[in-house]
Amino acid sequence: MTIRVLVADDQQIIRAGLTTILDSQPDLAVIAQATDGRVAVELARQLRPDVCLLDIRMPRLDGVEATRLLAGPDVDDPMAVVIITTFDTDEYVSGALRAGAKGFLLKDAGPDLLIQAVHAAAEGDALIAPSVTARLLARFADSAPSTQPPQPTSALTEREEEVCLTVARGLTNAEIAAELHISASTVKFHLASLMTKIGARNRVQIAIWAYETHRVRP
Repeated sequence: MTIRVLVADDQQIIRAGLTTILDSQPDLAVIAQATDGRVAVELARQLRPDVCLLDIRMPRLDGVEATRLLAGPDVDDPMAVVIITTFDTDEYVSGALRAGAKGFLLKDAGPDLLIQAVHAAAEGDALIAPSVTARLLARFADSAPSTQPPQPTSALTEREEEVCLTVARGLTNAEIAAELHISASTVKFHLASLMTKIGARNRVQIAIWAYETHRVRP
């Protein structure tokens, strides 16, 4: 099955580079490009791509608001959004994660990680690059509101606690399964249970919650 991708970035050279990398894969196809967030939202709603790859800094409508409109808490049928950003200069990553982004990449992440992230998002997973997970989520935690994080509707099991910590470290489902010596389907079962208990919509929000509740510290 071909994974259909929308690419949105206001810089032509970035759009062209991302499109070239993605289109080089036999199971990926860029079906649309957008130069700003407003056009990205319009095209996404019209074409329903499998994955939206959005720059976080765009004119007219930035990536945070575009993500909220496509994948936010009030969206009945949220799309898979992956944010691509420059970590050292971007102040809006925490907003994008809260808005519903399933994953994030740095613009210098390289083709392999980009392809992995798109595949993961299309499969309902999310890729949080392990090399930047701690720094980025720690930065998020520092900038998060002082309100108390949501309490789970029931106590987490020991296995759910383990899965929560591995998600916060940026591990994929396959890596979690290997580390905990369980099957991939069991990982998905525990992730679904975690999301239900803490009110998270995806694994990125699980990772954020792990930082907010001090299960993981910078």
